[in-house]
Parts: sequence; structure tokens; C-alpha cells
Amino acid sequence: MPKAGPGKKAKSGAARPRDPRIVQIHLDERSIVRWTADVDHERKVAIFDLLDDNYFAPVGDYGGPYVLRLSIEESRLAIGINDADDRPLTRILLPTTPFRRIVKDYFTICDSYYRAIRNASPTQIEAIDMGRRSLHNEGSALLRERLAGKIEVDANTARRLFTLLCVLHIRG
Repeated sequence: MPKAGPGKKAKSGAARPRDPRIVQIHLDERSIVRWTADVDHERKVAIFDLLDDNYFAPVGDYGGPYVLRLSIEESRLAIGINDADDRPLTRILLPTTPFRRIVKDYFTICDSYYRAIRNASPTQIEAIDMGRRSLHNEGSALLRERLAGKIEVDANTARRLFTLLCVLHIRG
């Protein structure tokens, strides 16, 4: 039997087209104590950017597109992956312990950044923003590493998912 071509999975002799993208995202807001206006803005931008352009391919015989349901459960990131009709396909749990330092540092530098944009010089704002972007890159690289073998994502998708992981970590 011939193998499926790129982007296709063979199943019972038939190739199923893959659509490796997220079309909807739901955050478990019950686990979140508070969102500032700045955090809510970051959440909205991350979701908008993710839905606009993403690459998300879970390992397995799934065709996509996908609806994601993200939550924090017992110190783990729960990624519920559903089909386009929101029927469950699979669920992945990632320990959040490896992210603690980066998330904590990211929150600290974001607080500094939001304070700076209100009254600091452009040079100071730019310096803080460079540090913020660096931590964000570090967090998204770690997320891609932790997802390896489970879900393939591109760099921009990992960046936006890291933002949402941070949002879910806010406890008040």
C-alpha cells in the first residue's frame, strides 16, 4: 500500500487531509483569580494572533482543525484538543514546574514594562521591552521542547501559547 503524502495520514487505504491549525481557544477562567486590563489585553491579542495564523499538529491520526481547551490542573497545563465540532480527540498534561522561574520572571518584567510605559523615557521602555521579549522567547522555546513528540507547533504558535500559559498562572 502506498504511503500517505505530506500533510496526509493513511487510514484503511484512504488519505485524510490534515488541517493543522487551531480555530477556537477556550481558557478555563474558573482557575483565574484576577486579570488586570493589561493582562486581559495580552490574552485577547494572543488569542487573536493564534486564530489568525498558527501551526498546530498533534501527534496521531487527527485531521484538524482543532478547538483547544486550556487550563491549569494540579500544577499541570491541561491541553484539551477537540475537533472542529468541539468533540474531544485527546488531552495532554504538561507539568508547569519547568516554567515556574520563567513565568515568575516574565510577570516581574511585564509589571516593570507596564509601569514604564506610563512615565519612563523611550530608551528605558525599549530596554525593558527587550528583556521582556527575551524571556518570552525563552518560555516559548521551553514550551516547544516540552511539547516535542506530542504536538508540533511553529515558533509563533508557541509564543502565543506561552502567553496563555502565563495568563492561566495568575492567581491573585
